[in-house]
Amino acid sequence: MLYIIGLGLGDEKDITLRGLEAVQKSQKVFIEAYTSLLSFGISSDGLSTLEKLYGKSITVADREMVEEKADDILLEATSSDVAFLVVGDPFGATTHTDLVVRAKKLGVDVKVVHNASVMNAIGVCGLQLYRYGETVSLPFFTDTWRPDSFYEKIQRNRKLGLHTLCLLDIRVKEPSLESLCRGKKQYEPPRFMAVSVAIEQLLEVEQMRGENAYTEDTTCVGFARLGSEDQLVVAGSMKQLLEVDFGPPLHCLVIVGDTHPVEEEMLDFYKLAKKQGQA
Repeated sequence: MLYIIGLGLGDEKDITLRGLEAVQKSQKVFIEAYTSLLSFGISSDGLSTLEKLYGKSITVADREMVEEKADDILLEATSSDVAFLVVGDPFGATTHTDLVVRAKKLGVDVKVVHNASVMNAIGVCGLQLYRYGETVSLPFFTDTWRPDSFYEKIQRNRKLGLHTLCLLDIRVKEPSLESLCRGKKQYEPPRFMAVSVAIEQLLEVEQMRGENAYTEDTTCVGFARLGSEDQLVVAGSMKQLLEVDFGPPLHCLVIVGDTHPVEEEMLDFYKLAKKQGQA
């Protein structure tokens, strides 16, 4: 049996009881470590904290293991119970859907244990979840690569009056271009996109495209460490949010569409001006 278990967003305690039972009866436990991170994942003792609570040794599955050596994980699941831990909900990333498909083709039984993910936790700001359009991913720009395919999606959402969730780039154990050219992988330091970087890139693309999909005055909501005790939610214009220090990762951003009065009332609690007045 292959158990794919959502861990939620906060820390090791956010696992469900059903998920914990599955972990404890599994012979092998893996944790996926590149599509997202729990709040403790950035600390040096994060993994040991997890192992102590769950009572199991845990193998970190990086991108290479999941995408290139998934069959090794699935082979173990043909003869024993294997738990594959995923931050958030198991189907928050297409990689995990692919894992299920491959497991079923090999005749491996799969059980999924769901949990909270960024896709529903953003509801904390008061914007109604059914009023969101297509989610977009914002990658880090480089000197030679500045993609803008997300622009049309944001533009389409805003024409329909819908909110847009922007998932910000996470680069963990990414081989450097120089090392790939040399044929020997060397990895870049981990990088996590901040709200300010996302807004700078969004405004750069708007300036280049000039189609008024959004402006520096467009209302947005910035989030940091969703689901954690120290989560931060701040609403304001793009220009205002550029000046906010959201602190450690992980961050995400919502570009606000048309709002209902109830949404406005809730969003008002997170407005930057109000926060500054309370300080």
